[in-house]
Amino acid sequence: MWDKFQTFTHRTIALAAQSRYAAPDSSIDLMANFFEPPRYIAVEGPIRVGKSTLARAIADQLHGQLVHEPEDNPFLNAFYEGEAGAAFQAQMAFLVERYEQLRPLEVGPNSRKVIVTDYIFEKDKLFANLNLSDAELTVYDRYYRMFRASLPVPDLVIYLQASTDVLRKRLRRKNAPSERAISDDYMEEVVKAYEHFFFHYTSSDLLVVNTSEIDFVESGQELQQLVRRISEPVKGTQYFLPLGKDEAASA
Repeated sequence: MWDKFQTFTHRTIALAAQSRYAAPDSSIDLMANFFEPPRYIAVEGPIRVGKSTLARAIADQLHGQLVHEPEDNPFLNAFYEGEAGAAFQAQMAFLVERYEQLRPLEVGPNSRKVIVTDYIFEKDKLFANLNLSDAELTVYDRYYRMFRASLPVPDLVIYLQASTDVLRKRLRRKNAPSERAISDDYMEEVVKAYEHFFFHYTSSDLLVVNTSEIDFVESGQELQQLVRRISEPVKGTQYFLPLGKDEAASA
């Protein structure tokens, strides 16, 4: 298990580093002091952390286009049940679906449209690193690199964290049929995978939010605080902690 975790860690660090880009020279960037609101925002994090709820709220607030992650994967149940070969089949199906969904988005300097997604494309590689054998990953990587090169990078990524115990409770409360086969061990591996990946992430500005004490589904007040926060500049990696109810009332 330790050898497998070390292999995964090395893969994840390499994945996070692949997307690094050179920052513009501040000496010639005359607009550096002006805040340009992000127009391509992605929300990411492990299952039941609140990605879809937050992405929907941001899109509503900013009158943006909401893009939900593809969920109709015919191999997913077989993967959760441990069938041989299902991990590779499910991963390749997700890779193609996510690419086909993100490729046509109208983003970039010539677009004034706001796009909000509840995932980033790198998520696919994160799960591939976790679930595929070395031989399978070699084949997968050929397609991942080709697809990734033609996709835009978000202006802002919001990474939602939560403890494994909290996510397990939310998973049981949701009780979705397709998620009942998710084991506690697998959930813990996924949480660690996200932590390693985003610890090394530098592809875009990053806002980290720990939701272990927050449930955006239940707390509209904290949800609105976070929506307001993204209307302010986020440079590099920053962290957000919503005010408690008493603090918010006196602020």
